[in-house]
Amino acid sequence: MSRAMIGIDQISVCICTYKRPDLLRRLLERLDEQKTAGLFDYSAVIVDNDKSESARETAEFYARQLRMSISYHVEPEQNIALARNRAIENASGDYVALIDDDEFPDESWLFNLYKVLRQFRADGVLGPVKPYFETEPPSWLVKSRLAERKSFRTGRIIRKPRYTRTGNVLLNRRVFDGGGSFDRLFGRTGGEDVDFFRRMIKKGHLFVWCDEACVHEIFPPERMKRGFFLKRALLRGVANAQKASFFSLSAFKSAVAFVLYAMALPVLLLLRHGLFMRYLVKECDHLGKLLALCGFTVVKERTS
Repeated sequence: MSRAMIGIDQISVCICTYKRPDLLRRLLERLDEQKTAGLFDYSAVIVDNDKSESARETAEFYARQLRMSISYHVEPEQNIALARNRAIENASGDYVALIDDDEFPDESWLFNLYKVLRQFRADGVLGPVKPYFETEPPSWLVKSRLAERKSFRTGRIIRKPRYTRTGNVLLNRRVFDGGGSFDRLFGRTGGEDVDFFRRMIKKGHLFVWCDEACVHEIFPPERMKRGFFLKRALLRGVANAQKASFFSLSAFKSAVAFVLYAMALPVLLLLRHGLFMRYLVKECDHLGKLLALCGFTVVKERTS
């Protein structure tokens, strides 16, 4: 008799991928090692956002080799929001977990997310994403802490959308009922996750933090370059401009921040290079947004 037949909770782990078979292999191998303590069962839903189906061979190979169930689907239009929506459509679990193809989880990742979600009766639980450097990172990257993301104590309610992401989250299926989907407007720029959580928080859904549910984001050498972070910041600015107007309070705040950061950067360059890089990235965030609001898009698509 299957676990589904005896009423155990089911988690569908949704993975969107695009031309990264090696990273997908590592993720699937680590995902197969998840501890459940008999509280739930889980399966993987892979959506290939490459119309040439470059992930099919990897998905089908591991579907035969691993213990967990794996289903493979294709979203031919290159749009991360549509790929996420297709994954949700094919997820059959009571709960939906989301993780990126360039990440891999600790073995208690799902268990910790599930435990905290049930404990706090939340609609969703987010966890930390920590950098995993394949080679020694440059000193400016370590000092700037650009690869690090903010974390919170377990149980902390997440009220600000900027602290949300789809790289490490477990959601109750009901969050997607009644029009809960990712907006295709953000499909080329990214930011669809923050937009999604902003709308869900506004609807009254409760999201909390679990600091023990850790996943690791892989940083290959090509990501440990200044240009990578600057381009990503410019694109993030474009995404932030998607639903803003030139005469909004948000645009005014970005204009003020842009001027203040521009004044501070020469001083920071002389004093602390790591801090200079951190604020240069913030400057690019606002620059990308302001340029997009004026009709100029310097970076149009997501970085790798």
